Amino acid sequence: MIFAGLNAYHVQVREYSIRTATPQDIDGARAVMLDTVYRDFGTGYVPRWHADIVDPAAAYLVPPRHTLLVAHDPDGGEVVATAALDSRGPAHPPNPRQVAERFPSGETAQLRRVYVRPEHRRRGLARRLVEELLAFAEADGGYRAVYLHTDPSVPGAESFWRSLAKVVHDEREDAGGGQGIVHFEVPMGGGR
Repeated sequence: MIFAGLNAYHVQVREYSIRTATPQDIDGARAVMLDTVYRDFGTGYVPRWHADIVDPAAAYLVPPRHTLLVAHDPDGGEVVATAALDSRGPAHPPNPRQVAERFPSGETAQLRRVYVRPEHRRRGLARRLVEELLAFAEADGGYRAVYLHTDPSVPGAESFWRSLAKVVHDEREDAGGGQGIVHFEVPMGGGR
């Protein structure tokens, strides 16, 4: 990783180029995000869950402790993957109270929108994007925890996150199943 200021870097992963998103990347990043919520989640765009997708620049490029990374395909240079981090912890509701209390806003780096187009999956992109987000969180110096949640009905999502993080709450085990979401903490500093 090459830092040119806290929020700007560029790195090669195999033939893919991963970098901090610029305003020129926003349309491509938004397309990856929207395609994912429609295709993989089956929910489509839901404003209370996906407001950051409409304006990723305001959500991730403007706040100094937030970032949005993009991966570009070497053939044509289109955005094929995204990964974001922000300083907002999970809200209660809809998340369980104990999860929200464990990961307060301001102290928690929340990983969001780690999405890879299907034809570019299984090439190490998501893992590398997460590594770069963790480096960003550590360089910030103010985060004490890294949190994320995933929908286990998305193929491969749960197993991917279990390989990088520890489960802190599985809503499927709650009375009534909650939202069916699995909540994770990702270790900072490279240890699991």
